[in-house]
Amino acid sequence: MRKMRMPASASPFGALPFMPVLNRRAALVRHTALLLSAAYLAGCSSPPPREASLCAPVSDAVHDPAQSFNRSVFAFNRTVDDYALAPVARGYRHLPDFMQQGVHNFASNFGEPKVFINDVLQGNAQRSVNTLGRFALNTTVGVLGLINVSDPAGIPRHTSDFGQTFGVWGIGDGPIVELPLLGNGNSRDSVGKVLNLVVDPFGDHSDTLRTLNTVALVGGTIDGRATLLPLTDSLQQLPDYYGAMRSVIAEHRAAFVREGQLGLTEPAKHHCEGSTHDDF
Repeated sequence: MRKMRMPASASPFGALPFMPVLNRRAALVRHTALLLSAAYLAGCSSPPPREASLCAPVSDAVHDPAQSFNRSVFAFNRTVDDYALAPVARGYRHLPDFMQQGVHNFASNFGEPKVFINDVLQGNAQRSVNTLGRFALNTTVGVLGLINVSDPAGIPRHTSDFGQTFGVWGIGDGPIVELPLLGNGNSRDSVGKVLNLVVDPFGDHSDTLRTLNTVALVGGTIDGRATLLPLTDSLQQLPDYYGAMRSVIAEHRAAFVREGQLGLTEPAKHHCEGSTHDDF
């Protein structure tokens, strides 16, 4: 049985395979997202805790003033998930383990440049060096990342995204937002999800890189959804699936931000017994 992993996507309703790659409008979307969010997020800023603890419970109440609207978007997302993404993910889980692991390794490695960007933005030299080393080693020796040779070499993988970076900078959570296809999260993380789609570390890449990017997007989305199936299956048994999902995401994202504040260079599950690391 494969060891359960938490994906790099921010939600079980992450970017779906059929979402178009943003090319011509990338700059417009990026600038719009920044301008619309800057004023709001600046008002929510608060200094990071001096002594962050990964194992500390989340004490901040989830602020969801637009809950009625968010629930309607969640209903749409769940329909898409129930009839499209989740069935594909269940079929994917029947593939041989080595194939699933290869897909996971490739998608994770292709996302390392964005992790590196956020490591740099967070001012963490050690995490930046680790990420750059992993990417170079896995891309070359690991055959474009299909084989994870970095873990055996003593360079464990950590993840980082723009939502975590904003949290490390001291930007507050803000109200809950349920984005179509991108799922639930606080305002800070929602802006981070949009930036994650827009930012392209490879720039004006060739057709080959564009194809690899599509493969990584599709494979990573399906692999990530597959790893979350046990969690979402259990949450769906609860009376309020939306509320349960919202709470779980808030808890994990809070721990993820603390991980960035502490500058940890290996997954949180190795530091806190009973905890799980993910990138909701």
